[in-house]
Amino acid sequence: MSDVAYFNAIYQNEDPFEYRTRWYEARKRALTLASLPQAHYLRAWELGCSNGVLTAALAPRCAQLLATDLSEEAVAAARRTVAGQPHVTVERAQHPQDWPEDPFDLIVFSELGYYLEEADMQAMAARLVASLGPQGVLIACHWRPPFAQARCSTDFVHAQLDALLTRVFSWSDADMVLQGWSRDTRSVAQHEGLR
Repeated sequence: MSDVAYFNAIYQNEDPFEYRTRWYEARKRALTLASLPQAHYLRAWELGCSNGVLTAALAPRCAQLLATDLSEEAVAAARRTVAGQPHVTVERAQHPQDWPEDPFDLIVFSELGYYLEEADMQAMAARLVASLGPQGVLIACHWRPPFAQARCSTDFVHAQLDALLTRVFSWSDADMVLQGWSRDTRSVAQHEGLR
């Protein structure tokens, strides 16, 4: 089964990963939002937006937000989730083949990298870093335990980003890892003139 067919099949249920109901997902979303080093971003991109639950949470923090997903069903659900927010655009795209105009000052790469073959993940990492503005931040969040559909490990995914960009924060537990990278290595306190 192709990736498109697989994800279209699971999105026959509008919330297949229970983003709206599981505490695990609500907590992960809160940690992701809290990890963002800036309060507001001019141009942001969320890859693998699923049904748009994280997209809707990111939207108030962004002047423009592009959300993309492989699945037509997921894109339709995400568009319903963010309806009435004209600064949010949701598009169907297969990455790295389809690529938006850059640069972005926030890129969110969440729960996507391990679906790629290792060579494709390496290419994806290079393109993500190239699409990041000079002070932009790239964040990645991935499930840690192995699962049947994963083509590479979370450790491999994050190592590809570590190889290309300076890591500016990291948080992990037994279930997930959440990390951020940037060319601008100043801390939040340094940005605000506190030190």
